[in-house]
Amino acid sequence: MIRIAIDCMGGDFGLPVTIPATVQVAERRADVHFLLVGNQHEIEQALRSAKPSRLNQFTIVHAEEVITMDDPIEVALRRKRKSSMHEALHAVREQRADACVSAGNTGALMAVARFILKTLDGIDRPAIATALPNQLGKGTTVLDLGANVDCTPGHLLQFAIMGSALAQAVDGIDNPKVGLLNIGHEAIKGNEVVKKTTELLQATPLNFIGNVEGDDIFKGTAHVVVCDGFVGNVLLKSVEGLAKMVSGMLKQSFLRSVYSKLAALIAKPVLSTFRDQVDNRRYNGAALLGLRGVVFKSHGSADVLAYSYAIERAYMAVQSQLLQKTIVGIEAITQNTQASHSNPSQELNNDNKPAL
Repeated sequence: MIRIAIDCMGGDFGLPVTIPATVQVAERRADVHFLLVGNQHEIEQALRSAKPSRLNQFTIVHAEEVITMDDPIEVALRRKRKSSMHEALHAVREQRADACVSAGNTGALMAVARFILKTLDGIDRPAIATALPNQLGKGTTVLDLGANVDCTPGHLLQFAIMGSALAQAVDGIDNPKVGLLNIGHEAIKGNEVVKKTTELLQATPLNFIGNVEGDDIFKGTAHVVVCDGFVGNVLLKSVEGLAKMVSGMLKQSFLRSVYSKLAALIAKPVLSTFRDQVDNRRYNGAALLGLRGVVFKSHGSADVLAYSYAIERAYMAVQSQLLQKTIVGIEAITQNTQASHSNPSQELNNDNKPAL
């Protein structure tokens, strides 16, 4: 039985989204037990309204406080230790749950998760990773998406290891292809951090294919694309904006004239398929990688469908042993580095400590 703790109170909408989404997943998967964390009375009411067929799949864990989307990290970390987010993450730490899913404040979730769960040996900084749709009808895993604005080559190497493990565990890809996001494919392009990261990646057992450009993400050239958090967050927001624009254009395709309405009717199946492929709700659920536990972040404004996808990704991560595969990947890179009788990432880490 896979156990998933749900921060029921987090996000823009809270219970009206988190409970129905959780019940939907429970109806599909009988091998999951959910810890519903939040205000007990409100959760009980929402659960009755959702009418699950198997109540024994749910346990309510009461939490007195809620971390809002506007709460500063200091407030979330220090002053609201009885919040639903804290309690859900403590469930993972205490092994009462195998994973945590939250739609709450991203900065708060990363800070609280790092404080409660700690980072894995060999990982300096956790990273945020999610899949972006590509033209192959699948997803390209991209990280980091905003947790780390300034990165050293050693950090980017760690992201590559974690992203590769995520692609294997959640997406079922053997030996995933890893690309480094750059302004060109040529080895001479990019800043010094990117060039030195390339050298580190070439010396690992990862399936590193070299530099990739932004459009390669959507071509599906690589299964995993690595970048710093500044670039990754700009990329993510741009994709979200594009998805909303496409959705709006499709809604307006049934326009005024008879001819345009007829053309839109004929094109509707194709447009619907395209809309489904680029629907960012299907790719909701970003993994917080590098922690001593499985944590997935749902978009704060996610609807029921989108939130259910985030839960599904957490389920797949646990089922496919994401945490264990990440640890194995780190150990493999460490052994490879030791075999070369040097640790170049140590020199490149501005924190003055070994990256691995």
